[in-house]
Amino acid sequence: MNRRLPALLLLLLALVSLPGYSQSPQTPRLKQALARATSDTSRALLLADLSASYRYSRFDSVLWYARQGVQLAQRIDYPKGEGRCLSRIGILMGERGNLPQALRIDLKALQLNEKSQDLEGTARTLNQTGLLYYALDDFRPALNYFFRSKKIYEMDERIGDDSQLISVLTNIGASYEGRKQLDSAQYFLNRAYGLAIRSHTTNQSPWGNPLPYVLRELGLLQASLGRDQQALRYYRLGAKAAVPENDLRSRCRSYQYMAELYRERHQTDSSVYYARKALAVGQALPFVVGIVRTSSLLANAFQARGQHDSTLKYMNIMLVAQDSLYNPQRIKQLDAIGFAEQQRLRQLEQEREQFISQVRTYALLAGVGGLLLIALLLWYNNQQQQRANIKLQALNEQVTQQKEELRDQRDNLARTLQELKATQSQLVLREKMASLGELMAGVAHEIQNPVTCVKNFAGISAGLCQELREEMARLPFSIEDQDLIDDLLQNLSQYQAKIVQNGQRADSIVRDMLEYSSAGPSPRQPTDLNALADDYLRLTYHDLRAKNRNFNVALLPQLDPAVGLVSLARHDIGRVLVSLFTNALYAVQQRQRLAEEDYVPQVSVSTRRVNDHVEIRVRDNGMGIPESARDSIFQRFFTTKPTGEGTGLSLSLSHDIVTKGHGGTITVESQEGEYTEFMLTLPLQPKLSIPRVLAY
Repeated sequence: MNRRLPALLLLLLALVSLPGYSQSPQTPRLKQALARATSDTSRALLLADLSASYRYSRFDSVLWYARQGVQLAQRIDYPKGEGRCLSRIGILMGERGNLPQALRIDLKALQLNEKSQDLEGTARTLNQTGLLYYALDDFRPALNYFFRSKKIYEMDERIGDDSQLISVLTNIGASYEGRKQLDSAQYFLNRAYGLAIRSHTTNQSPWGNPLPYVLRELGLLQASLGRDQQALRYYRLGAKAAVPENDLRSRCRSYQYMAELYRERHQTDSSVYYARKALAVGQALPFVVGIVRTSSLLANAFQARGQHDSTLKYMNIMLVAQDSLYNPQRIKQLDAIGFAEQQRLRQLEQEREQFISQVRTYALLAGVGGLLLIALLLWYNNQQQQRANIKLQALNEQVTQQKEELRDQRDNLARTLQELKATQSQLVLREKMASLGELMAGVAHEIQNPVTCVKNFAGISAGLCQELREEMARLPFSIEDQDLIDDLLQNLSQYQAKIVQNGQRADSIVRDMLEYSSAGPSPRQPTDLNALADDYLRLTYHDLRAKNRNFNVALLPQLDPAVGLVSLARHDIGRVLVSLFTNALYAVQQRQRLAEEDYVPQVSVSTRRVNDHVEIRVRDNGMGIPESARDSIFQRFFTTKPTGEGTGLSLSLSHDIVTKGHGGTITVESQEGEYTEFMLTLPLQPKLSIPRVLAY
């Protein structure tokens, strides 16, 4: 008893020294809501949220509120509230290292979540079940649970709490980091960080702001990449962000990672300093996984120093924590529970298949009985219907033929109507643009005459001023009068020169308006093709992302500096690039919706100078184009998109601009389900004129 007393005193001192230990920022608001709640169902859900608000700061409060919620939910027969409160108890068991008990409780909570059709509760339970396997470095089942949870959070818009989706994305990134798949880890951690920065709901969540968790995992990723300074920066930011949230677990992890990094850099004093801080915070919860790692680090550090008393002290702490976390009997229980859950799922699948088989059997028997009854009726009426059958057969053939003809006519009319609608839209747009051109031409003509007169008379006035100065030089004036007259004439000449200069600028603007409104070809001009392609790629991507904030794509520009300036119609080639980028982004967006594991959407654009022409390649790893559609992809009104999402005019007009307007070529290569690549070639010495093409 005397040996344990100093340890208890140290624990109490650590608890007192931690700021805001008793609660999280959301706890007072939840307590007020619980006091005002008028129904037992609301009280059960609020008790679950209150329990969650103490997750990272006070485990006894987690258990107390969760048990109160379970008892209330069982008394009123409310499975949704019981499932959520049980899930909170499962969190507590996992944090304390009792993984088998945590898994058993999570599976029971998951059954209650599914029974009450509580998608939010189901997603949360799946997430924390994955964390149990993550704690044992078993990343494959952990990722399976995380992706199931992510799918629910992203599909159900009624869940307005972004903190849980951020947590799931961070868990996925951390799991890929554990599997040394650093590219995938960086992708999901960056998504989590971006959502955490943009979200306006994390500060209202009973789970607290997940930013400290995201920051420390970003630091761990930087450490894996060998960027120690960036890693330390993220660890410190994570520890700092955990203070207002009273997130002792994140502070413990941040200090632990800093201690491990200083150990690898052979900075033993700093390593021991942060390891002690991590151990004190971890014991306050207690956070068993953190206690195991920090006590092991401290034991090894003091053993290297030859300080055997300290080594033995921290070795005992590590062994006690390891026994609760990695106890062989508990590991066997964990495996048995997981195996039992798989058996239960297989049994449910077998029962479902048996039920479907029985339904099919009954349906088959009913069908056979019906067929027998029909056969008897047909046999009974056979004699009377033999003569009518011949006439009915002839009529049936005639009706079938007419039906096929009507179907063909209907299909032809539908296609014609679609083409007419698309053509009508183009004609209306062309008419509007033509009217705008005529209006601009009329305005320019009306302005041109007075501008020319102003410019001419200003020039004449400047000449007259010069003549007046010469004539007055011959007349006898006093020196003061002569200087005054010279100053006035000098000012008048300067004013006339500015009138001439601005008149020339107005004349230039009028000429540009007349050129734009003319029906002739678009002007060619030397253009930085690399900058044009890169600008339109990013503008097109951000335009689509403004409509869907969860849409993310890796943009991969590979631009050859040797391309330089190319003579082309900038706006027309820009329209071609926008069309190709839009199709590429649409393709990867469609494939992303399939929720394939490890799929990272990518769109690349590359340029290359080859002899007397330049190449532009636009490639995506989206759905690909079916082989049956590739030969028709550049035909007018042909499209692979669903009805209402495309008229089939973009690629056709792009083909005309490249081939007829610039004397180039455009081709496509694709493999269905893998990629699509469009290649444009443009000659460096243009020989053809570019016809004006209206925006499509």
